Amino acid sequence: MTEETFQPKIIGFLCNWCSYRAADLAGTARMKYEPNVRIIRVMCSGRVDPSFILKALSMGADGVMIAGCHPGECHYLEQNYKTMRRFSMLKHTLRAMGIEDERVRLQWASAAEGGVLAKAINEMVEQVRSLGPLNWSEHWSENGRIEESIGNLLQEHEEAMEVPA
Repeated sequence: MTEETFQPKIIGFLCNWCSYRAADLAGTARMKYEPNVRIIRVMCSGRVDPSFILKALSMGADGVMIAGCHPGECHYLEQNYKTMRRFSMLKHTLRAMGIEDERVRLQWASAAEGGVLAKAINEMVEQVRSLGPLNWSEHWSENGRIEESIGNLLQEHEEAMEVPA
């Protein structure tokens, strides 16, 4: 597969209340955005566990986008602040594993911001396309037990980064 024909696979975890509706608005308003994103609707971006991102990457995704309500406008009060903290730790972990920052993205988009979400999707697809395929499962394997290794690594990282309440 040449770099020109590479079409990245991106998983998008979109908040039910804002970002998923923004994607719906973009579609109904016929805003053009790349079809490379496979959308998974979640009730809140705060419900996206970092292990979901690691599993998506280990199963063949070239990138992952998490999209939610703007900070301070979460339907579940402060869950998007939780998302920001988790995302920061996740990026640190992925950097330690040799994964480029551009492969994961956190995007805020209200239900009325279909254009903002469409633009973010297009930008991410272009960034990941320029990086090329991740092929993580081919390059990083612990005796064929990728998911177990990812879980262990994530658990070790979370324990090291725990902040007292």
